[in-house]
Amino acid sequence: MKRKYIKKESLKQARVFSLEVKKKVVKDIETGRCTVRQVSRELLVSEQSVYRWLGQYSRYLHNNKRLVVEDNSEAYRTKKLEKRIQELEAVVGRKQMEIDLLSKVIDLASQEYHTDLKKSLLKKASSGSGSIKASNTDTK
Repeated sequence: MKRKYIKKESLKQARVFSLEVKKKVVKDIETGRCTVRQVSRELLVSEQSVYRWLGQYSRYLHNNKRLVVEDNSEAYRTKKLEKRIQELEAVVGRKQMEIDLLSKVIDLASQEYHTDLKKSLLKKASSGSGSIKASNTDTK
């Protein structure tokens, strides 16, 4: 038994939207007044049609362009590096303050003991911190 399929006429009426309506809808979506879903429900059109209008009439959104958003984007990476720079500058600042403090302590101790501690500390550090070749040349 073969069934004959009778083509039913569509109950939906074909509608054509003017260029002005399409552009107004696109502008409303771009400015955030409404969403694609709201427009499709209000005008009784598919979301695909609204996205097609966006691709045709939008200033910002085009079908042939793809916007890629990643966690490691350039802006994110730049902010992360700037934060790292600030942390390192703070560490350098603390170390510089520590060096200044120790230098002041050495100066005060030099005045107290009437000797130049910087010279005596440098002599000890240079003779003890040299390599094996350096110590061999000193003994000759």
